[in-house]
Amino acid sequence: MALNLELKIKVDSRKYLLEKINVSKARYIKTIIQKDVYYNVGKGLLKLRIEDGTYTLIKYVRDEKGKRWSNYHLLKLIGENPENYLKDILKIEAVVEKKRELYMYKNTRIHLDNVKGLGNFLELESVVLKNRKESEKEFNEVVKFLDLDLSRQIKASYKILLEQKLSG
Repeated sequence: MALNLELKIKVDSRKYLLEKINVSKARYIKTIIQKDVYYNVGKGLLKLRIEDGTYTLIKYVRDEKGKRWSNYHLLKLIGENPENYLKDILKIEAVVEKKRELYMYKNTRIHLDNVKGLGNFLELESVVLKNRKESEKEFNEVVKFLDLDLSRQIKASYKILLEQKLSG
């Protein structure tokens, strides 16, 4: 399994964040339309990510209380509409749709997300390539140049935030 460090914050001003990103060494990669279908599983989270005509099943276990380290595994699916295939055998818990602007700073992904029904968020994902300390150092560089207030960090997936909104 791969390992990454994640952070999520509700965005008050996209303009402010874009200004910070533009003066940094982060580079714009692309804008992505994503649909994440979450399934009921015993441990961790399982979702099907649909993006640009591709289907990826993502299984992950995340530390929701600490620094949000995640162990994850990706499985590319092919064939005639994997989404329909899976809905016949797995119970769907939630569907999250978002428009994501992807930027990269070294090995850290910077996501500016507009999530249907929830609003705008910033997500950081630092992929561990060599060791956790190096990844955490790079992650902290991004937190610093974006001037993020870590006390505003949201330690829940979009799935959970959407469920809370629908039930509340």
